[in-house]
Amino acid sequence: MRDSTGGTRERIKAVALELFTEQGYEKTSLREIAERLNVTKAALYYHFKSKDDIVASFVEDRLERMDVLITWADSQPATLATRRELISRYADTMFGGEQPSVMRFFEQNQTVLKSVAAGQQMRGRMMRLANALCQGDESPSAQLRAALSLFAVHSSWFAVRTPHISDEERRKIALEVADELLAAIGDGPDDSTTAATSGSTPG
Repeated sequence: MRDSTGGTRERIKAVALELFTEQGYEKTSLREIAERLNVTKAALYYHFKSKDDIVASFVEDRLERMDVLITWADSQPATLATRRELISRYADTMFGGEQPSVMRFFEQNQTVLKSVAAGQQMRGRMMRLANALCQGDESPSAQLRAALSLFAVHSSWFAVRTPHISDEERRKIALEVADELLAAIGDGPDDSTTAATSGSTPG
């Protein structure tokens, strides 16, 4: 049975990512992608007109995941529990399925990422996520901690240089560092955790 259009697009993206990883983005041609897929170049063109189009599709997938997170966060109370859940869900979008390979490609090909139109939208989404993480605390320090917590998850791909570390271990370390930052952001109105641990007593 013939693959659905969506299934074919996903196969092309998976194979392209394999080749980009194996031999580099610049050295990979659409012809080589088509050959590995065992399809004609014309069939490949039906879905993607260029390598940049393939990269743009990776970015668009990521933007969609971020939009889902932002929508979810907007409906939640401004509490530490919400911030922790949001950063955990954000980490899931980077460590689940084939995402580790995609994120490594992004990290190693920043110039390519910036050249596609969709890539230029990433900064705006990151700022919206950072705003969601410091909701309820508009202080400059909270804004910085929120942004750095996201960067902690991102930078785990290149800042953690321990040999042979697993993706799951990398994710765990990233979330531990992010949590230290998020815990210092001012508490939302419904955060019972801080109320329980506060040393203050009724006057």
